[in-house]
Amino acid sequence: MNQTPRGNRLHIAFFGQTNAGKSSLINAITGQDIALVSSVSGTTTDPVYKAMELLPLGPVTLIDTAGLNDLTELGALREQKTIEVLDKTDCALIVFDSTQEDFHFETKLLTLIKEKNIPMLGIYNKIDLKTISDQTPETLALAYGIPFIFVSTETGQGIDLVKKHLATMVPHDEERFKIVGDLINPGDFVVLVTPIDKAAPKGRLILPQQQTIRDILESDAMAVVTKEFELRETLSYLGKKPSLVITDSQAFLKVAADTPRDIPMTSFSILFARHKGDLNTLVAGAAAINRLEDGDKILIAEGCTHHRQSDDIGTVKIPRWLRQLTGKELSFDHSAGVSFTHDLTQYKLVVHCGGCMLNKRAMQHRISESSSYEVPIVNYGVLIAFVHGILDRALEPFPMAKRIWDKLK
Repeated sequence: MNQTPRGNRLHIAFFGQTNAGKSSLINAITGQDIALVSSVSGTTTDPVYKAMELLPLGPVTLIDTAGLNDLTELGALREQKTIEVLDKTDCALIVFDSTQEDFHFETKLLTLIKEKNIPMLGIYNKIDLKTISDQTPETLALAYGIPFIFVSTETGQGIDLVKKHLATMVPHDEERFKIVGDLINPGDFVVLVTPIDKAAPKGRLILPQQQTIRDILESDAMAVVTKEFELRETLSYLGKKPSLVITDSQAFLKVAADTPRDIPMTSFSILFARHKGDLNTLVAGAAAINRLEDGDKILIAEGCTHHRQSDDIGTVKIPRWLRQLTGKELSFDHSAGVSFTHDLTQYKLVVHCGGCMLNKRAMQHRISESSSYEVPIVNYGVLIAFVHGILDRALEPFPMAKRIWDKLK
């Protein structure tokens, strides 16, 4: 609870052939034995995630991946898992084993990474074992089109240079954590409506609520937290009109009824649609709901796994709402966690959660994948506002998205 959530951490992934020294490099960079190292080929079998603080970058998630040159049937599955890591990678380190000469697998991977516009750094490892070489960082950079650093994880040579270079690869973006800060001013009141029910985690608020409160405080504004049944009384006690009311999507109707029309109102999920993804695309996806026909299949995707309640939002409520709203016989598939889907062609609509546990690149990849297959995608908050007939009001703080919706609805 006291750590920066994974979804807000910079994701740095390490790629290369089996035993190129990826795990050893992670240990050398962090100064800790956090990755399992062995001379046995294929020690790392699945991507391994480690959250930590790495100066001068700050909170990061390091991803250790399986080697790319396992030609067995199981190796092909591991390679696929490794390739999927690219969809959430903010920065890629390609580890070359200087004692080898065939870099076919690395070249193939470089092409994929360049297509995704991910910043890259080449690591020419094990130089303590390479006594004679005509290679230099400059010749390798010219050959592969990316910068190179020569290192030895055994002696530590080049490791500090790698850490310094990492800091230059990723732009320092103060806006990266903005959720609501650009919509408010210092000294503003923001009222957050946070229902506490059987689905709420014991002893804490859910992640979007925590992060929004932090962003409000970072913006020198004031967060007033209340439940939906106390909202009307809370507003009467303030003595000053709040600049914004933010609600859990499932309390939309109650909150809309109790919030005066001259006070802007939206939801945590809509804020995260803008923060992590593409609100304009997700709003356009809501317009596709009215085009659904009998027999259409819908994918409901979530970025994390959690215990399902009897009236779960993804598996129960949304299917019920869509069937009631459209009057159509619809079918639903569900995905959760790191998996998304490899076949979007069968779906007429993707409904995605707010993505609070995904980093921005991962969420935007899912939106991009849906768009590439011309499958509309909408998120929970936008869909719930639409189902309850208050999407127009919930989009008022976002003029561009509101214009798109007014054109498509």
